[in-house]
Amino acid sequence: MDITQALPLLGGLSPQAFMKRHWQKKPLLVRQAVPGFKPLLSRAQLFELAANEDAQTRLVIQQPGQTPGWQLKHGPFQRRMLPSLKQSGWTILVQGVDLHHDAVHQLMNRFRFVPDARLDDLMISFATDRGGVGPHFDSYDVFLLQAHGRRRWRIGRQKNLSLQPDVPLKILTNFVPEDEYVLEPGDMLYLPPGYAHDGIAEGECMTYSIGFRIPNKAELARELLQRLAEDAEDEVGVALYRDPYQPAVDQPAEIPPQMLDFAQQALQDALKDPRAFARGLGEYMTEPKPNVWFEAQEPRADHDLDWGDKGVRLDRRTKMMFDEHHIFINGESFTATGRDAAAMRQLANQRVLDAKALKKTSAQARELVSGWMLAGWLSAD
Repeated sequence: MDITQALPLLGGLSPQAFMKRHWQKKPLLVRQAVPGFKPLLSRAQLFELAANEDAQTRLVIQQPGQTPGWQLKHGPFQRRMLPSLKQSGWTILVQGVDLHHDAVHQLMNRFRFVPDARLDDLMISFATDRGGVGPHFDSYDVFLLQAHGRRRWRIGRQKNLSLQPDVPLKILTNFVPEDEYVLEPGDMLYLPPGYAHDGIAEGECMTYSIGFRIPNKAELARELLQRLAEDAEDEVGVALYRDPYQPAVDQPAEIPPQMLDFAQQALQDALKDPRAFARGLGEYMTEPKPNVWFEAQEPRADHDLDWGDKGVRLDRRTKMMFDEHHIFINGESFTATGRDAAAMRQLANQRVLDAKALKKTSAQARELVSGWMLAGWLSAD
């Protein structure tokens, strides 16, 4: 992707300019971001996906005049479990549709001017007339692309973040909108984190939400320390605590200072590898989501595949990233240098590697790719 090229998707801004002016700073409304856009899934196909146990699905029903005024249910949902299309005020939200549908995955890839480590998923929401999820704010960036029908968005820099009590949704108590837009198919609205918004369907409508991952410090610390702990024995060995000069004590419940020193040294030794954190971060960021499963292939006698004139293409569910020293794929890490590193980075960036580039890699790299193919992480292209 040429990040300096102006894109209709960003209202004539280049990705470079968008990231500088708007990303995590201020909203952007783009009319006809995707000219002539039509839903990539029909209503029937979306409802079919909502019945899939591997999909994450929620149903939100407004209940005017009742307490609470909202009802939230979690899927999967068979079609008969959904309200009538004639009933107004309900919404079904299907998360991670990019994991299930190639065209949706390709649409999400158009937003890869943001690092893959931040790009999360594409959610599709279907609503009947006046359907929505109430005024709320998200902790992450989001692009709201209208796919079918019309939706009225009210947005504002909300200062009062108090939520309505006894409601199954995080709905703002005192929402104060500053701007209002009606989006039609192909229109898109970008909102930075914390920007309050309320989308209400005007007739039946469908909206695609491209959302982004925002790890927090506690989450990262927990994951990285856990991964370091798993490798601790290899890093620090199994040296035992010794105290030949321990004197007799009259306060036996007090932890000896030298034991604290021993523990601190053990932790420092575990952190001694300067690449340990980078390795743990890459493995964590590429870990498949809990609802993702790959179909492994049966090993063949010619396990070292004869590539012929074929390249490889990553499965849409595969996460692949890299740093200066490592290649990461679906929660695993590998070291690579030279031509092998260049090829693996190309595969991660473009999600496809042609036969010419693949043939230039070492036998070890091709064997590694063969293993990924058997695991179902990629396929011949």
